[in-house]
Amino acid sequence: MPVDAWAIDGLTFSGLEARNVEAMSVMTDGTALGSRSGVRPGDPGLTVTLAGTTINCSAGVAAIGYSGQGVYRAAFPSTVSPGTYTAAHATLNRVDLVYLRVWDNSVDASGLNKADVVYLAGTPSASPVAPTPAGTQIYMPLATITVLSVANGGTASVSTAVRPSTVAPGGILPTATAPSSPYTGQYYDDGTNLKRWSGSTWRTVSALTPQVTAQVNQPPTSPLSTFTDFTTTDWPAATVVVPSSGMVKITVGCAVGNTDSSTAAAWCGWRASGALTESTSEANSVSAVGSRTYASRSVVRSGLTVGASLTVTPQWWSNTAGAGRRISNGQLIVEPMPG
Repeated sequence: MPVDAWAIDGLTFSGLEARNVEAMSVMTDGTALGSRSGVRPGDPGLTVTLAGTTINCSAGVAAIGYSGQGVYRAAFPSTVSPGTYTAAHATLNRVDLVYLRVWDNSVDASGLNKADVVYLAGTPSASPVAPTPAGTQIYMPLATITVLSVANGGTASVSTAVRPSTVAPGGILPTATAPSSPYTGQYYDDGTNLKRWSGSTWRTVSALTPQVTAQVNQPPTSPLSTFTDFTTTDWPAATVVVPSSGMVKITVGCAVGNTDSSTAAAWCGWRASGALTESTSEANSVSAVGSRTYASRSVVRSGLTVGASLTVTPQWWSNTAGAGRRISNGQLIVEPMPG
């Protein structure tokens, strides 16, 4: 059916047409015309507080999506109060709800066309939960109020954990719960990590910061017949989180030498644990036999478990302990790699 294109001179628009167009400016809820309700991230507005038993909600703005009706926007230029909360029950706790409601007579036949902050008392219970507004209501939760029973002290406390946030399409959404019906390439921040939807799973986005450790002291003078960890004091290990690519580059460099004899040897390498199990070998070390060298060796390891922890520990080996043996000035670099 024909529709009015937005912002063309000479056309008239219904409220529904305008609200549907507004959906272009708000994050989708996974439906064709739907939008995610919420306040702006970082906006202190529409914060619910208590002053004694009086409920207050600070000035602020919000977007409220409603199925089939596009996006309603509401702005409160000053603090509003939905009243006082219901007195505590004698023996049972209760969870109440404070929410932002839009009345639209063309949708709910309420006879009203406005927005307001509403208080709804919950039901006292041994396991209380917040109530759900009944009927056809266009609303967005702002806070819950936990009211302890008289036997438990009769106090009340506010939580704004139920208040959602929303952003423009493509924006990074701060939320403890992953968005439903995500699209490939969508991001959200769970408060600890940045997450990206790959099309099949949420993956943690690594900052890809390399970890670098430097050798402080040479290893003990006694010769050894097996590769041995440097102590954390002499040369600490490096630990990273495997990025979404599953690839890590590891580089070891050192001044290595052993001139005690023509067969005297010295080695500097590393072993891996956690996301990768690997021992020191010719594949990941530098060495010298009857001579000296100043070298580094880089390798890339792939197919590692995304999000797993990888620890790389520097190791050494020498078959003599004379003055000609040297393993010094080492550096270990562990680099998470982009995909």
